[in-house]
Amino acid sequence: MKGILSLASITFKEGIRNRALFGIFIMALLAFALTMIMTSLFMRDIVRVAASLSLTTISFSGLLMIIFIGTSLLAKDIDKRTIYMVISRPLSRAEYCVGKFLGLSYLIGVSIAFLGIISSIPVIISGIGYDNPLAIFNWNVYFIAILFIAMKLLLIASVIIFWSAITSSSFISLILTIAVYIVGSTNEVVRGFLDQKMEGMNITPLMAGVIKFAYYVFPNLSAFDLKLQAANGIPVSAEYFVWTSVYGLVYISIMVSAAALAMTRREFP
Repeated sequence: MKGILSLASITFKEGIRNRALFGIFIMALLAFALTMIMTSLFMRDIVRVAASLSLTTISFSGLLMIIFIGTSLLAKDIDKRTIYMVISRPLSRAEYCVGKFLGLSYLIGVSIAFLGIISSIPVIISGIGYDNPLAIFNWNVYFIAILFIAMKLLLIASVIIFWSAITSSSFISLILTIAVYIVGSTNEVVRGFLDQKMEGMNITPLMAGVIKFAYYVFPNLSAFDLKLQAANGIPVSAEYFVWTSVYGLVYISIMVSAAALAMTRREFP
């Protein structure tokens, strides 16, 4: 356990030192500043617009961070052969995968906490500058939405660890992760079209089977998107919060376990 925590700490420090992280943070800060400017163009529901744009900025910045930094952290060890120094010590390959994932988790937690605090500034300023007694905004829902963004990024990080464990190229791992993200973000909508059997849509049984397979195999990332609820002050039920969290944790556990198994059986040149 001590070895896993040490590796997680090293991974976190490597991620913090990555120059791409500072570029992403600067981009996010500029986006938050732009949010305050853009909200002045709206005549009403300014707080709702500010909340929606702020959450979008957090989600997009976190996605860039985890994709471009996460894929390089594990692939760099393999490309530079530094992984041999790690696994030659009393640290198994499975523990190596777990340690890398925990390091990415620390990085995601700290980064999203920072962005979440900064993102509240445009929302607060918008509320001060435009007082609408009919507007409904709930800070609890807003921070739950940020928490779910972090969980979605953790899920994507587990997918990155999995692809990095079975591929020898960081580029392939990057492409496969982006593909999983795209499918996971749209599979619920596609499945909804399939269930409704919309007129004019000619769906073959094979295509219907592929859609159902993708729906159950790929992660349902849209379940973690609560921008609509946060912007409109719609409460999140305890049942939805618990079951979505359980779904995310189970999927993460499966991905990390599969990555550990693949890394254990992998042969390095």
